[in-house]
Amino acid sequence: MIYEVFRQERKGQPFAHAGSVTAPDERFAEIYAREQYGRRQESTALWLVPRRALREIDEFPDEFDLKYRRVDGYSIKARLKEARAAAENAGRLRGAVSAGEKST
Repeated sequence: MIYEVFRQERKGQPFAHAGSVTAPDERFAEIYAREQYGRRQESTALWLVPRRALREIDEFPDEFDLKYRRVDGYSIKARLKEARAAAENAGRLRGAVSAGEKST
């Protein structure tokens, strides 16, 4: 069976994936993980997880369309263009309304 090993280098730091070990059972997996990732005092803690217990999450719906939270940012050019067009239309409407009021 394959086990995934996560290690913590120093107290307070997050755990990171260190690698995998193949072992017949959990007891041997722990021994192998300690030998490979803990013997030189390079880790303060280890997590050992059977690979079959891991679940992949591959679908991330963008329900709120929050593109501004993306690392690569979002383009505001389209929104600026829409805002300018709306402002121009509002200006034209105000001009037409005020011209209509003067003529009456």
